[in-house]
Amino acid sequence: MTELLSLTYPWAKALHIMAVISWMAGMFYLPRLFVYHAERGRSGTEPTASFVIMEEKLLRMIMNPAMIVTWIAGLWLVATPGIVDWSSIWPWTKAAGVLAMSGYHGWLSKQRKELLAGRGASGRTYRIANEVPTLLMIVIVLSVILKF
Repeated sequence: MTELLSLTYPWAKALHIMAVISWMAGMFYLPRLFVYHAERGRSGTEPTASFVIMEEKLLRMIMNPAMIVTWIAGLWLVATPGIVDWSSIWPWTKAAGVLAMSGYHGWLSKQRKELLAGRGASGRTYRIANEVPTLLMIVIVLSVILKF
């Protein structure tokens, strides 16, 4: 099993990177859709139905599968012998960042339901929230690259 994990490591790493890119693209775009939905959708200047469809498809068809693949490939990488030194700080900061990113994903999913029910937050709230994935990405990438 150990040898198989080592042989498949480059594939797991490539799959993980592709999934992370897809997930992050959605994490950046969905809050922006929420801004438009909250500000224009309610005022009647744009059809709310368009926002609802775009938000639903982005979350269900891109973000959710990308998050799942990110987690599976990430755990595959962690299971590869010699890759992670758990006595270092970096795997713990990365893990905390990934858990926070997953929580943010859940918050976005809840916000979509709130917007559908007419109880969504303000456009300003979504603009501010749009900075969260950037900050988490910085922590995660620095943890992995610098291995502090």
